[in-house]
Amino acid sequence: MSIPNFRFVHTYVPAATNDSTRTLVLLHGTGGNEEDLIPLGKALAPGAALLGVRGNVLEGSAPRFFRRLAEGVFDEDDIVLQSRALANFLEKAAEHYGFTMEGLVAVGYSNGANIAASLLLLHPNTLGGAVLFRSMLPLVPPTLPSLDGKRILMESGRMDPIVPADSVERLKHIFEECKADVSLNWNNASHGLTNPEILRASRWLQG
Repeated sequence: MSIPNFRFVHTYVPAATNDSTRTLVLLHGTGGNEEDLIPLGKALAPGAALLGVRGNVLEGSAPRFFRRLAEGVFDEDDIVLQSRALANFLEKAAEHYGFTMEGLVAVGYSNGANIAASLLLLHPNTLGGAVLFRSMLPLVPPTLPSLDGKRILMESGRMDPIVPADSVERLKHIFEECKADVSLNWNNASHGLTNPEILRASRWLQG
C-alpha cells in the first residue's frame, strides 16, 4: 500500500469489530516484509486492527529496520535515525487510519522486536505496549524515559544462537528502570517461535 508522504511500505487490516480499540503494529525479522506477521497478528488478537510494516534498510536484498555492522553489532546512529522515521510514520498512520497511539501495541520478531524496543526507549509515546519475540538490547538511550503504565512481554529462547542471554536480561533491567510492567519468559527454544509462547502472548494481550 502506498500513501502520500508515507516512507514505509505497509499493509493495514481494519479491526473486525467496531468496539476493538487495539491496533497491532507488526514488525518483521531480517528478510521479512509487511505481510509476514499478519497471520501471527490474527492469531494473537482476533478482531484487532493490524498494521504490517516493511523495514526500509536493505542488507543485501533482505529488508531490515536498521543497519548492523556485524551479527549482533548494531549501527546505533542508524537505530536513532530509523526509530525517529518509524515513530513519525506511526503518528501519520494513526491519523490516516483513525487509531490511537495509546491502543497501539508493537508485535516484533528479532530485528522487528529490536526496533520496537528502541521505539519504547527513544519515543515512548509512540506505543502503548509491546510483545517482543527474540529481542535484545538495541542501544542504551542517553536518558531513560518513563514507561510507567506500559506493559511489555519478552519471549526469548534459551538455545537461541543469535540473541545473547545477557543482552536480553540487560534490556529487561532497563525496562524495569523505566518503570515498565515487563514480563520475560525463557523458552526451551532456538530463534524460531513456538506454539506455547504464541498462546501465552495471546493470553497476555487479553489481560
